[in-house]
Amino acid sequence: MIRSLLLLICLSTTINVLAVQNDTSAYQVQRLKINSLLAERSARFGQYDLSLSARTGIFGLQTKNDLKNSNEILRSIILNDNNIFRELKVLMNYKDQEVQQVHSNANNTAKRIEAYMLTIKKLQDQNEELKAKTIDIAAKEKKETYTIIFAALIIIAAIIFFYSRARKKVRTS
Repeated sequence: MIRSLLLLICLSTTINVLAVQNDTSAYQVQRLKINSLLAERSARFGQYDLSLSARTGIFGLQTKNDLKNSNEILRSIILNDNNIFRELKVLMNYKDQEVQQVHSNANNTAKRIEAYMLTIKKLQDQNEELKAKTIDIAAKEKKETYTIIFAALIIIAAIIFFYSRARKKVRTS
């Protein structure tokens, strides 16, 4: 019984550890994805700075193509920012899920501990009852033993008394 209970506890702990490791790896992958998006944003922002300083027109002025190129780079930065926000939301969902799982595990553990404590209390009460019953039974057996010994002594005394009386009658006759 105890071995199967310990096995059950070990298995449930192992399954929880595997689930946490899986969540943690997904969280790490998501963080790496966001970091790569941030690095890409930084690179594009550098391109945008270069495109703003580019002046390919006559007399060192910016042309329509220079402005168009700058606007396209800025547009790609904005799209990248939108992707970053989307991925951050996913990352926050992972974190929220992880927090909920920790709370759930804590609640489950507290409930199991409480159930174990109730079981232990119940077994302790049963143990006390059995000890009291054992003491009562031992006292009854002791009382019965003394009663049997006392009855045997009375019977022996009666036998001796009647035997001595019968002997006296035989001698007197």
